[in-house]
Amino acid sequence: MSESVGDQRYPGCFAPVRIGNIELSNRIFVPAHTTNFGRNHLPTDEHVAYHEARARGGAGLIIMESLRVHETSLGKPQGLAAYDARCIEPLRKIADAVHRHETKILGQIIHLGRQVDGDALRLPSWGPSAIAWDAAATAPHVMHRADLEAVVVGHVRSAHNVLAAGFDGIEVHIGHGHLLQQFLSPATNRRDDEYGGDEPNRMRLAVDVLRALRDEFGPDVCIGIRVSGDEYAPGGLTIDDMCRIVPKLVAHQQIDFVNVSHSAYHGAYSLSTQIADMTFAADGFRHLSPRIKHSLRANGHTMPVMAVCKFRTLQDAEEVLITGDADLVGMARAHIADPHLVRKALDGREDEQRTCVGCNQGCAGFLEKGLAITCVVNPSVGRERTWSPDPLDDPASTPLDIAIVGGGPAGLEAAWVAAARGHRVELFEAAAELGGQLRAVERMPKRHDFLALLREQIAACRRNSVSIHTGTAFDVTRLSTLDVDHVVIATGASPSVVEFPGGGVGLTLADALAAVWQPGQRVVVYDLLGDWASASVVEYLADLGVSVIYVTPVAGYAWKVTRYSKTAMATRWRAASVAIHLLRSAHSYDNGEFLVEDVSNGELHSLSVDAVIAAGNPTANCDLYNDLVGSGVEVTMIGDCVAPRTALEAVYEGHAVARGL
Repeated sequence: MSESVGDQRYPGCFAPVRIGNIELSNRIFVPAHTTNFGRNHLPTDEHVAYHEARARGGAGLIIMESLRVHETSLGKPQGLAAYDARCIEPLRKIADAVHRHETKILGQIIHLGRQVDGDALRLPSWGPSAIAWDAAATAPHVMHRADLEAVVVGHVRSAHNVLAAGFDGIEVHIGHGHLLQQFLSPATNRRDDEYGGDEPNRMRLAVDVLRALRDEFGPDVCIGIRVSGDEYAPGGLTIDDMCRIVPKLVAHQQIDFVNVSHSAYHGAYSLSTQIADMTFAADGFRHLSPRIKHSLRANGHTMPVMAVCKFRTLQDAEEVLITGDADLVGMARAHIADPHLVRKALDGREDEQRTCVGCNQGCAGFLEKGLAITCVVNPSVGRERTWSPDPLDDPASTPLDIAIVGGGPAGLEAAWVAAARGHRVELFEAAAELGGQLRAVERMPKRHDFLALLREQIAACRRNSVSIHTGTAFDVTRLSTLDVDHVVIATGASPSVVEFPGGGVGLTLADALAAVWQPGQRVVVYDLLGDWASASVVEYLADLGVSVIYVTPVAGYAWKVTRYSKTAMATRWRAASVAIHLLRSAHSYDNGEFLVEDVSNGELHSLSVDAVIAAGNPTANCDLYNDLVGSGVEVTMIGDCVAPRTALEAVYEGHAVARGL
């Protein structure tokens, strides 16, 4: 067989590799990541379709999401109970689907420990010590000896069930601040028995689990570990600690691979590093796996070492594989965004890849809400049973002539998906360039990754022969000159000026981005939105050296931003000296004086500032829809012209309407 384009371009990625007794065809794997597809603590057909799409897309290995080893680790109803034998048959469906495409699959077994929300089952969380993971959380039950034994037994029972389902091996989670890492870390383990205190004692529970598994299954079952190379938490484990601890862990038992991640479930900065968003440097965590690999090799251990976090393209992966910094590279969000990214590289179609932008809206943000994951870039996530990840595989039964009005993320998504399905599509944009409101991120360096979404949507439109008309308004008169079957309106929303009850108005977010600011100016951002739109402007101004005062009548700041991003945001805002005033409602602004009312007692307070930016709800641009209804042509609205929201909803609605045409 001749070499593929991918083999030639990425010899590191497409070199076969062995982990334990498993042969992998390439070195790209999908790490374990929670999907919230579970129901009644069991896997579902959504899991089957989701993982099969990524196996079909060419991943060499998939590691199934967290499979809980004990009922105190379940938390929400979507948590998967590996200790329950009822999981075997649903897991078998997943393994069979993945194996059909010559991809291997491991099961990650885990006890989450102290951060489990026990409300659904009315169970306490468990932990080594009575230390809550967050200021608003409840301290866990301090585990007794019988609890520790139950955790060890639960790991063995769970591994039996996973292997009985046909999985190729087991990953034991000793990272991300879950239970085994909670025992390992001095930040969370304050015990004075044989499971606390010095390092060997803190390692004891993890060693007990690994020994029990190897004693039960022998040397021929692939068993590896996932660890955090650095907790990034006060008093927590550092990379220097882990370079010492990991070789000691693997010296106790045969370990077939070491998967190096980072972070801990700690209600501060560490949490945001776990699913690092677009504000983090792309290579900010790539020093961890080579450090641990070097420490293992120095101690005579030769098992493969895996690297994860913010690997978005095969080129990113190749850079660490070809140098030997890692032996495999995990790409979780990259595979959420595009399940076929490996196959596209093999086939020389990388220009068709949909790239993760690190927005954390549909993945981490939905997990926090207890919802099944989705993706801004790829709305088919979680819907693989009905929507093929590639619209080309879902041709329209009857090609139509379609006009799409508005070239923002909603309109662009509708245009390329409809065209890919065989419709004849014309796209009309009144502005001189495509992109709509998302073009505003060009002014904000921390949000630049969002531009990849626009670039790839525009490229997909051109690749699928969408006829694009920029600088072209669309109205009833233009409709009369066209022979179209359907008009899709994606005209977005416009900024609204916030008027203060006592007089004065604020600048809109758009005004703020268009203005010229000087270091040292004092500016209020009055936030009624609580989302990334307003939070991004705060950071934009702070990065310019402006003294920012954040004011909101709400009891929290940036309340719509997922805490997986917000804990790092809090660190950045503190470093930039952003002052936060909560429960303060705007009263008036005049001649440099901004009066705010304390909503708890009605007292007025004065802030002397150079400007007030008021982030209010935009106004939907729905006039065109009203004009076209009754024209005899079917008309559909999508995106912000229906109701102003975010790019997540805009892209989804564009995709959904195009799938339905």
